[in-house]
Amino acid sequence: MVPERAVILAAGLGTRMGGKPKGLVRVARREILYRTMALLQEKGVKKFVVVTNGKYAPLYREFIERYGFDAELIINPEPGMGNGHSLHLARGKVSGKFVLVMSDHVYSRDFIERAVNGEGLIADREPRWVDTEEATKVQVKDGKVWKIGKGLKEWDAVDTGFFILDGRIFEVTEALEKEKNGDYSLSEVMERAKVPVTFVDGLGWTDVDTPEEINRARRMLVRTAVKGTGDGFISRHLNRRISTRVSELLVEKVTPNQMTVLTFLLGILSALATLVSLPLAGILYQLSSILDGVDGELARAQLRSSKLGGYVDSILDRYVDGSFLAVLAYAILNEPIWYLVALLALLGSVMVSYSTERFRGAFCRDAYKEVPALRKLPGKRDERVFLTMLFLLYPATLSVKALFLTLAVLTNFRVALAIYFVVKKVSRPKTI
Repeated sequence: MVPERAVILAAGLGTRMGGKPKGLVRVARREILYRTMALLQEKGVKKFVVVTNGKYAPLYREFIERYGFDAELIINPEPGMGNGHSLHLARGKVSGKFVLVMSDHVYSRDFIERAVNGEGLIADREPRWVDTEEATKVQVKDGKVWKIGKGLKEWDAVDTGFFILDGRIFEVTEALEKEKNGDYSLSEVMERAKVPVTFVDGLGWTDVDTPEEINRARRMLVRTAVKGTGDGFISRHLNRRISTRVSELLVEKVTPNQMTVLTFLLGILSALATLVSLPLAGILYQLSSILDGVDGELARAQLRSSKLGGYVDSILDRYVDGSFLAVLAYAILNEPIWYLVALLALLGSVMVSYSTERFRGAFCRDAYKEVPALRKLPGKRDERVFLTMLFLLYPATLSVKALFLTLAVLTNFRVALAIYFVVKKVSRPKTI
């Protein structure tokens, strides 16, 4: 069960950030602390205890009031002491299991979903987004912390700054308060307590201690914002390689809705370009397909995902595809039989998307997750758009006819197979 309370340590003076509280630094248009609290709240955490210093308390208080979090501030009058003392100040404010997290750590949604179900110190054996030379390392023995520190030469994992603890940890801090006069680190607490270790490996998380590390955190958030399921071959191997880099450049400047409109207009422009130049139209169409992934990446990186946004984006994609094929047919074809082929290609293109969206509407599940065979079928939008560009690079009536015939066969065959696989899945008892 996910703990209902969380303690956030935010008492540092942020000297390497120019005196700005690190928890309030914005990465991908969101404060680091907002990101952590919002994601924890989604998973069931209801009450937060934020330990900060007197200088930054008004800033954190205003932040909490602005976003409406149920949070209590505790002032650490001696922020220069080790962060173990900050944890000790939260005693009496939490009981039972609670989350402990650092205010200067940026976590992806996937990381938090896994970490909140762990126990003790959450560690990463495959850290991708931190400098392991600077990171706090952990030696594990019998599933518990054996040694912990930045200077360890031999280590098993990296401390992620995320913990699932209980009230017994304050017995350890109480003893260290007396021994160290309040000046001791969180690492000392964990090593003394021999807390359990849970491994959450290779997922998105990093810490932000300097302005330069903001860029790394931004890159991590965008790269981990790729949706994962439903992408076709071209998206996985080409489009996402480009779109994520575009998203990194735009994530601090552009909203997802603005990107949706821009991509839609580019798609309509590509359709109109078929009246002027087929190679240009194909290239613009492919460019719009690449950029079509950016709005979703921005939405997930900025924590602005919404069902409405996905709904509107899906509808606009259908308008772009329909417009492109319709104008292309109008510009090039002049035989009734080929108008019929073009109509079949257009209907098939729409039905590929409709068949998966209708599955979601009927069963409230993601078709690609419930019916994995659909992921292997050719004919997804990214593949169709790329194929269209290739055919149009050779601007001849014959190549356009070949394109429409290929799309008509490919899309409708895919829809038929999708129906077959869904029927096969649903026919099994208790599968949906």
